[in-house]
Amino acid sequence: MFQGNEIMGLVLAGGQSRRMGTDKGKLKYHNKPQREYLYDQMKPLCARVFLSIRPEQQAEIPRELDCIVDENQYKGPFNGLLSAHHAFPEVAWLVVACDLPLVNQKVLKYLVDRRDPKAMATAFATHKTKLPEPLAAIWEPQGLKTAESYMQTAQSS
Repeated sequence: MFQGNEIMGLVLAGGQSRRMGTDKGKLKYHNKPQREYLYDQMKPLCARVFLSIRPEQQAEIPRELDCIVDENQYKGPFNGLLSAHHAFPEVAWLVVACDLPLVNQKVLKYLVDRRDPKAMATAFATHKTKLPEPLAAIWEPQGLKTAESYMQTAQSS
């Protein structure tokens, strides 16, 4: 059982990379597939780390990596994040998209050190717009409940 203040890591690697034409999680910026690199960067900072993947990706993932298979209830990256939330609804999630090659353990620790568990999420802001980056963030359980409620409303509209 996990504590209420627990942080688990999630590498969003289930995208189809249609525009790029190749799986972004398999690109090697650091001498290993990016999804595995980010997984390793998160391990010292989180109680447990998972790759968020599509069902058809399961056979290609090394056995030593924990995965959460997307439930396919929503479109886009929130599908993976909310699938993880459903699996472990009581924990906060340090989430990072697999297509962020400049993210490393130092960057993730900076975010973890500034976490506000009372907020919906703690996120980096984009340099240009100053808007929060939801795919480089720590999502608190209540923030994910609110996001899911929004997603359900958006789907039914």
